[in-house]
Amino acid sequence: MIGSVALIVAFFFLALAIAIVAMSFKIVPQQRAGIVERLGKYRTTLDSGPHLIVPFLDRLQYMIDQREQVLSFPPQDVITEDNLTVSIDTVIYYTVNNPVSATYEIVNYIEAIHQLTMTTLRNIIGGMSLEHALTGRDQINRTLGAELDAATTRWGIKVNRVELKSIDPPPTIIDAMEKQMRAERDRRAVILTAEGQRQSAILTAEGEKQSQILTAEGEKQAAILSAEGEKQAAILRAQGEGRAIETVFQAIHDGNPDQKLLSYQYLQTLPKIAGGENASTWIIPAELTAALGTLGGVIGTVPVDGGGSKKRVDLDAPIEDVKSSVDTSEAVEAALEAARRAENPAANIDEDVVPPSSIEGDDGPPPPPPAQV
Repeated sequence: MIGSVALIVAFFFLALAIAIVAMSFKIVPQQRAGIVERLGKYRTTLDSGPHLIVPFLDRLQYMIDQREQVLSFPPQDVITEDNLTVSIDTVIYYTVNNPVSATYEIVNYIEAIHQLTMTTLRNIIGGMSLEHALTGRDQINRTLGAELDAATTRWGIKVNRVELKSIDPPPTIIDAMEKQMRAERDRRAVILTAEGQRQSAILTAEGEKQSQILTAEGEKQAAILSAEGEKQAAILRAQGEGRAIETVFQAIHDGNPDQKLLSYQYLQTLPKIAGGENASTWIIPAELTAALGTLGGVIGTVPVDGGGSKKRVDLDAPIEDVKSSVDTSEAVEAALEAARRAENPAANIDEDVVPPSSIEGDDGPPPPPPAQV
């Protein structure tokens, strides 16, 4: 009986010892802080790792997480400066730097942060228009984060970052904004189309301008080349005619023509005069025969050696004056005047001249030979 009682007492003390050891030995996880109170009063803060406390006197009252934490608040309605209600979702990233202040300076720091965020956000958004609020999220985030960090410092909390998840205007405002954006996009499309057409017209005009310039330059060069060609052709033609005249003139001097040859040439020219459209009847004035006679007399003054002189005329030598009873130029002019009268016989009908002899075709006597000098 006594042995059993002793065994029970031994088990009791063993259990008591185990309980005391369990109450004295505490393990604090990583990135946690344990707040120890002794008889209801703060005694110390336990870091991560194993610790021993006085049983029955000390108690691990709070375990504070010192990792960065995220708070996502439900949407809240705020009013902008232009009296429009918008719904804003907020996300806050914070860290507990002082576990003692977070435990004893405020009852519920999470709810305190929530309420402080709501009031601060209303103050900030209330001074902005809707358009500014939609486009100024970075400014709102910086301002709200600075205000929250300043207010939570005495609570041992560090607000690292504040983000606005969404800013939702009323459905009517969203519809109006969509219409406005659609109109703005249409306006930009019209402007871009007009700019494109303008650039296309400018490029087309520039191309036509360059084409006309090149065409004008080509026509200019062609005209210059054509004029140069005509100039060279005229020079060559004049040189050829001059060479032909020189050749004929030299041949005449070499041949020593007499009156009979000139008369024969005259007769060969008559069919050409009669070759016109209205040449069934043609009239030769008597002055023509006299002029030819005079011309033949003048030409007859060229020295003739009977057998044909072989002496060539030097075209570059100065021309000596030859005296004759009739000037050669006057004889040539008289012959040309007679030829013009032969071409227009009607103009000589009423003139007081010697009546010309009429010849029908090739019949009739030939014209009288020119006088010999």
